[in-house]
Amino acid sequence: MTCNSTQAIETGPNLIEAVRSALNAALRGKSTVNEQVLACLLARGHLLVEDLPGLGKTTLAKALAHAVGGKFARVQCTPDLLPGDITGFRIFDQRTRDFEFLPGPVFADVLLADEINRATPRTQSALLEAMAERQVTIDNVRHDLSRTFFVIATQNPVEQHGTYPLPEAQLDRFAMKIGIGYPRKEDERSMLASAVGTSSAVEHVLGPQIRPEELRTLQDRVAGVSVGALVCDYLVELAHATRTHRQVTLGLSPRGLLTWQRLAQARAWLKGREYVTPDDVQDMARPVLEVRLGIEPEETARVLEEILASVPVPALRPTRLLF
Repeated sequence: MTCNSTQAIETGPNLIEAVRSALNAALRGKSTVNEQVLACLLARGHLLVEDLPGLGKTTLAKALAHAVGGKFARVQCTPDLLPGDITGFRIFDQRTRDFEFLPGPVFADVLLADEINRATPRTQSALLEAMAERQVTIDNVRHDLSRTFFVIATQNPVEQHGTYPLPEAQLDRFAMKIGIGYPRKEDERSMLASAVGTSSAVEHVLGPQIRPEELRTLQDRVAGVSVGALVCDYLVELAHATRTHRQVTLGLSPRGLLTWQRLAQARAWLKGREYVTPDDVQDMARPVLEVRLGIEPEETARVLEEILASVPVPALRPTRLLF
């Protein structure tokens, strides 16, 4: 199946360009980061951001939620945070003499789990079902979440006192891990100039760009981007290479492989193509594999280069663009 309908050609680029512009206005000078976030969103994944405080992680999450017309919720993770503080809980109503369910912040379109590794493993596990199945089960009752439910979790790579490292099962729920990094000087000057005379958050100044149902349509179109047999074989061989590399402690799982393909589809669609190329696969390699393979940070670039170099790149015939 390919994403080649007339409607997709006419409306898809305009819709996603509006969201792209909103993110670029909110997080200045970080177009590459914003493209990765868009790919993760369109692939129906979840995002782990590991970087220093104050670099725009909250701004990015709020701007994204507002741009797609969705509800934003934030959880500040601490050791005393309970699973019910995320999922919600039932309380007894004295007036009705019955239990009432109070939904937690997980019932949002975009959830920011700030400093997720400060929550205890028990509380971290409350997100597993939500991230994997977009539902939560409370007192044996299933509650469906938003169909566009998207988690952005953050970690501080410097301060590790009082933290609980995320287990592999939790990490594998994230589609990718990225960093934001410091902005350029000219972007900081622009940020300072735009902050004079206003106290409004940039995402509210820009306003919603699309509706949640339009986002679901875009996600469906991305899922239909064609992946040829040669690219499928390329992905499988790369996954096998991660499982046999001497420095990789945990090879790529089948779920991780499916995630890699979905992100490559999203990257191809953002580039205006209706088919995935090896370049799309390679472009998504680092954010997908870095969150899963248990590689030491200082060795990541070299190990990933060795994995990619170990598999021959298939040659594809050129075909037409999507838009």
